[in-house]
Amino acid sequence: MSTMSYSTLPQIAEERLERLEARTARIGVIGLGYVGLPLSLLLSEAGFCVTGFDIDSKKVTDLEDGRSYIFRIPSVEIQSAREQGFRATADFSRISDQDAVIMCVPTPLTEHREPDLSFIENTARSAAPWIQEGQLIVLESTTYPGTTEELLIPILESQNLCGLKAQTEGSPSTHGVFYVAFSPEREDPGNDTIARRDIPKVVGGHEKIATRLASALYEGIFTRAVPVSSTRVAEMTKLLENIYRCVNIALVNELKMLALRMGVDVWEVIEAAATKPFGYHPFYPGPGLGGHCIPIDPYYLSWKAKEYDFCTRFIELAGEINGAMPAHVVQFVGKSLNKQKKSVNGSSVLILGMAYKKNIDDLRESPSLTIIELLRQEGAQVSYNDPYFPSVGKGRHYNLNMTCTPLDNLDQYDCVLIVTDHSDYDYQDIVNRAQLVVDSRNATKGIDSPKIVRC
Repeated sequence: MSTMSYSTLPQIAEERLERLEARTARIGVIGLGYVGLPLSLLLSEAGFCVTGFDIDSKKVTDLEDGRSYIFRIPSVEIQSAREQGFRATADFSRISDQDAVIMCVPTPLTEHREPDLSFIENTARSAAPWIQEGQLIVLESTTYPGTTEELLIPILESQNLCGLKAQTEGSPSTHGVFYVAFSPEREDPGNDTIARRDIPKVVGGHEKIATRLASALYEGIFTRAVPVSSTRVAEMTKLLENIYRCVNIALVNELKMLALRMGVDVWEVIEAAATKPFGYHPFYPGPGLGGHCIPIDPYYLSWKAKEYDFCTRFIELAGEINGAMPAHVVQFVGKSLNKQKKSVNGSSVLILGMAYKKNIDDLRESPSLTIIELLRQEGAQVSYNDPYFPSVGKGRHYNLNMTCTPLDNLDQYDCVLIVTDHSDYDYQDIVNRAQLVVDSRNATKGIDSPKIVRC
């Protein structure tokens, strides 16, 4: 926590700080998806008056009616937040009523694997006209170092109706300003072992007052805020966290492919190595990376690095290895079918699991999407089952138009391919009824059957 006292703050910042610390501040959250909605509920539970903003009218209607559209968030939590004053709206003019505004919008990649910052840009343009003096604006969207200073602040300043400027370090003026910070989201969907509020929150302000205000905001809902010296440090922190995971997952994916050729069970190797109490942290192979962070964030830094004439070789190699895993899985399906004197072309394949990880309803960047497309290109007849997705239609980079297939008559499929290891599945029963099971997640661990091929 910053040691800055009230007496050193401009009056308007002091007033905002007092409200933040007393949890009487009004907080706006822009973007009510997998990050923004849970954050809104945390804020509401802590006693803040919360207004959620989203351009998706269906989300707004659902929330106003007390309905949740995210599986892991029951509707009763929305209803409880409504009783505490939580409201959802598409009217951005209500930003002017907030003490602090938090932006939680997507930062995907383009088809050319370059950063797509259009959501940040559009959100900034929508919010900027309504920003008031002394307000705190926090960006949570994962992005490359420099985005807050180079993209967000110029838009907020140029589009503001009151001619306000972002407070800068050392500026003698404390009037006609607003405060800007970056605090990377650390959502981990499906993680039930760590309470959301127990995850430390990194905070980096554009200057010290912004850092102090943002720290006070997040200390109201998280057990600990971790202030850093700048928005760039906070932006880079998030990328380091996810690149660390990306590179280590690529390592075990590569070792898995080698272990398969050597006849070694890589899962057993990882389990044995994990008994070492120091110097080792287990990572696990799979059919490819999914979600909004690990498959995407490394490319933000590698793209930005080119501006500094720097090649991020580890990042690019890790991306290459992880990106090749869906094709590896499809190749293994082909080999497994071939041993049964069948070809992929004309075979019926049932995909188990569409979500990018177990026990969640998140389809973003899921390897299942790529695997289905590759199998179809090979001539396979593909179906899927996932208890979290009654149907899968059209998305940013896919157009499947499929509906969930019941787990009846499993013996009619030439291959059952486990892509997502949901806990809902009875894997022993699936193995008993299937002709062939290709397991990319080690979900059938402990089951001994000649029908199982682990890849």
